[in-house]
Amino acid sequence: MCGIVGLLVKKPALREQLGALMVPMLIGMTERGPDSAGLAVFTDPLADAKRKLSVYSGLTEAGSDYDWKALLGAVQAIAGDASIEIKANHAVFTFTGAAAPVNAAVKGFDSKLHVLSAGRSIELYKDIGTPAEVADRYSFSKLTGSHLVGHTRMATESAVTPDRAHPFTAGEDFCLVHNGSLSNPNGIRRKLEPLGIHFDTDNDTEAACRFLEWRLREGDELKVALQKGFEELDGFYTFLMGTSTELALIRDPFACKPAVVAETDDYVAIASEFRSLAHLPGVKDAKVFEPAPEEMYVWKA
Repeated sequence: MCGIVGLLVKKPALREQLGALMVPMLIGMTERGPDSAGLAVFTDPLADAKRKLSVYSGLTEAGSDYDWKALLGAVQAIAGDASIEIKANHAVFTFTGAAAPVNAAVKGFDSKLHVLSAGRSIELYKDIGTPAEVADRYSFSKLTGSHLVGHTRMATESAVTPDRAHPFTAGEDFCLVHNGSLSNPNGIRRKLEPLGIHFDTDNDTEAACRFLEWRLREGDELKVALQKGFEELDGFYTFLMGTSTELALIRDPFACKPAVVAETDDYVAIASEFRSLAHLPGVKDAKVFEPAPEEMYVWKA
């Protein structure tokens, strides 16, 4: 049992409040996921040539005291204009150029560093702890942007570690959170690994994330990729996904895992239970509904 939350604000004026509106949503899912939490937030995209890389140092001996300045120097050797923003044991690097060489430089600098996300819009934070602890650690209430995807985890399929917390990412500007369990993640891995797709964990959610991102990279539109997911991914699931321009929600054909949506002229909010939506402004006048099984719900940012 896990908790998912998602929020997309339709009015630019609300982007400054995105994090503040989200934190009660995430904390509301504590009973569904007390062991770890995380979120991916999508901001205005950087210029075409620029990228952001979110990096986690919590698996290193130094943890939140990591020598980010030394790592920044290594990154600047590849991307001279690189800059850094540090939050506890996370750092977001911004630079000009492709993400892959910088990703390789980070891993080459310290194998215990974990690259969480890459892209022009996405920033990702996740860690062990209750949702309230994680939200406070990384100042989630101060985050701004157009939309976000969050998760609280109660581990059933793999160990409680920061890298197995959600969201999972693959490629650039794509993330996925999951409530449920897949019965065929190893089959998905056997399908993707010969294509050169590398897996970082044994988490079943990572298999779904990498499968859907692979379909997007192969040229599928998001709805086409999701349809192929219905055909290939076996198990019980509610998936919530974010791209730089979209928020998407699907449930398996049996819809065993809960989800509720509240939509107004100002926002679209998604959670595993309504209690995480009850604080939102204007929710009493919102269109509130339970997503249907094996249907695709996609909202544009």
